[in-house]
Amino acid sequence: MKKLGSYIVVTGAYWAFMLTDGALRMLVLLYFHNLGYSPVTLAFLFLFYEVFGVITNLFGGWLAQFKGLKFTLILGLAIQPIALVTLSFMNSNWNPAFAIPFVMIVQAISGISKDLTKMSSKTSIKFLVPKDESSKLFKMVSILTGSKNAIKGFGFFVGGILLQAVGFKYGLWILSALIIIVLILSLFLLPQNIGETKSKICFKKLFDISRPLKLLSGARVFLFASRDIWFVVALPVFFSTYFKWSHSQVGAFMASWVIGYGLVQGLAPTILRYWTKDEAPNSRVAKTISLLLAIVMVLIILLFELNFYIKLTITIGLIIFGFVFALNSSVHSFLVLDYSHGDKAAANVGFYYMANAFGRLIGTLLSGLLFQFGGILWALIGSGTFLVTSYITTRRL
Repeated sequence: MKKLGSYIVVTGAYWAFMLTDGALRMLVLLYFHNLGYSPVTLAFLFLFYEVFGVITNLFGGWLAQFKGLKFTLILGLAIQPIALVTLSFMNSNWNPAFAIPFVMIVQAISGISKDLTKMSSKTSIKFLVPKDESSKLFKMVSILTGSKNAIKGFGFFVGGILLQAVGFKYGLWILSALIIIVLILSLFLLPQNIGETKSKICFKKLFDISRPLKLLSGARVFLFASRDIWFVVALPVFFSTYFKWSHSQVGAFMASWVIGYGLVQGLAPTILRYWTKDEAPNSRVAKTISLLLAIVMVLIILLFELNFYIKLTITIGLIIFGFVFALNSSVHSFLVLDYSHGDKAAANVGFYYMANAFGRLIGTLLSGLLFQFGGILWALIGSGTFLVTSYITTRRL
């Protein structure tokens, strides 16, 4: 019962954080697009967010071994309000030469906060499930991962609504207040010793990980880069310019996609149960889903190039892509915990999500660049190329 209570607290804290994270992403994207910033510039606004995510995951897992997962979770929650309030001082009249670095630095702070919270929450599940219950671990990881993505998707919608209803500044203040409340509750409700380990590893051994975990991390880089290449900048701007959608319409569609994506992740054990015969998924399952995802993207590219009902191709294609991607990501999230053992679990998970953040970094940068110079088609081709590479890497598991 005590472990269930800890799981509920961790999940609740992660939900609240991802709500603000999704809302912040949409607030920044739509606000600065409205100010006339180019797709490349919009991508650069999120660049430090991803760069510091890479660094944070590496050092965060190592720090968690010494201080425990409660320490890193609380630290992540405490940093986010600082970033939100600081960003609220942004003035639309500022010269871009000052405004852009300012936003990038604040986004870096938010990136540190996000990945400390993410690493701590996901690693905690490893310590709350008995070692010999892999199926239960898969279910709990899927619920946590899927629900947080659904909440983040709802955050996209919240961000669009806040921008229209109360504006950029007060929207950020509201999000900050929410995180402060959750921070206080987590501080008192979460056990002090969660994730604490008896033995510590030195920094040099952070890269001393198993071959399957290295391959899985490599596949994760290309997997998440493929998503963000067309999702971060290209799609929202494409919807706004080509479809002529309003801020709230863009936010609502992106929110619906991420919510649906999260629901599929949460239901992954049920969806895959007949295939896996109620067992936890293995590398064979990961390989098959990875191949299917690459095929889906190739079909989207071909239909778009043939000018086949562009709106349907992009919207329906995105939904199908999201369904398969969610299953792929859910299996990955389980396998990384399954491959991580004992006192090295936090460091192993940190390494894996460092690769995840590196993939998002590449995808974010390429999303702006490819869309700027080649439109949505180049973004789609870039995504397809990375998915094929991810499949080739996964095959070696």
